[in-house]
Amino acid sequence: MNIALFDAKSYDRPAFEKYGSKNGIRYKFLEARLDEDTADLAHGQDGVCVFVNDTVNAAVIDRLHALGVQAVALRCAGFNNVDVRHAYGRLHVMRVPAYSPYAVAEHAMAMLLTSIRRTHKAYIRTRDFNFSLNGLTGFDLHGKTMGVIGTGKIGRVFMDICRGFGMRVIAYDKFPGDGADYVSLEELYAQSDMISLHCPLTEETYHLIDANAIMRMKKGVVLINTSRGALIDAEALLDGIKARQIGAACLDVYEEESDIFFEDVSGHIMDDDILARLISMPNVLVTSHQAFLTQEALDNIAQTTTENLVTFFNQGTCPNELCYHCGRVDECRKHRLEKCF
Repeated sequence: MNIALFDAKSYDRPAFEKYGSKNGIRYKFLEARLDEDTADLAHGQDGVCVFVNDTVNAAVIDRLHALGVQAVALRCAGFNNVDVRHAYGRLHVMRVPAYSPYAVAEHAMAMLLTSIRRTHKAYIRTRDFNFSLNGLTGFDLHGKTMGVIGTGKIGRVFMDICRGFGMRVIAYDKFPGDGADYVSLEELYAQSDMISLHCPLTEETYHLIDANAIMRMKKGVVLINTSRGALIDAEALLDGIKARQIGAACLDVYEEESDIFFEDVSGHIMDDDILARLISMPNVLVTSHQAFLTQEALDNIAQTTTENLVTFFNQGTCPNELCYHCGRVDECRKHRLEKCF
């Protein structure tokens, strides 16, 4: 099997080369992101492997299909960058539903602790031999209320971490499960001292956190987003910070990140005025879609992605295939016993 791996980074190679060589897959590592201009790089390949900022829209899907590409292997859980409906009948789309919920949940907590205890500022000061404590006062997490939106695997791990700090945890999910104190979004906004997002990006959740939602939150609320950038209206977030309605924001994702994150743009003028202003705020912490980046997660991503491709090409089906036709991604009318199409 020949697979073009787009948007390849140095940290992707070791694990994919390891599992590829074990399973007869030749990964072609391409630095370019997949889009309408780069789709032809998949010529002669059986499939493509893509990440969160690759574009798999109708035009790209049609071009890949014309080139003889059969499969799109997402090396991530989210698939909002793929036109799954248009892919039906043309390309089989697979994903990695879970690689390390601990990696993302732990990063969310790391960002929260860094923000409220000012450890990043203290580090910068002491590097200059400045040992003043002025302006570094934080607050206890113990006894505070954390609102978690989205209680999948990552959300549940994050809730457990919060409980370990002695926090009260409330949650909202469209499909509530067990083991959580579920409330309405209205109640979650009103009661939470901190809110962490762990839900997928869909038409329903696009700009879930907008100006209206922010005004219904507690004054001084801390927002944490390690899921998808467009869950938050960035302009409304900026306005909320300026109005002192939002006390702090921890952002590992950003809605217009595709041309910025994962790249070194330190020598360029920042064209995105909203991101530039957010980063300039003393109470905003931004990391570059880093939450997934642990050795364990990278290994699991490469292993599952490779297994998805091997299973599909050798057996014709894959338990992690996505198909809009079934109504929900975790259901299959054919019980995964035969090809989707």
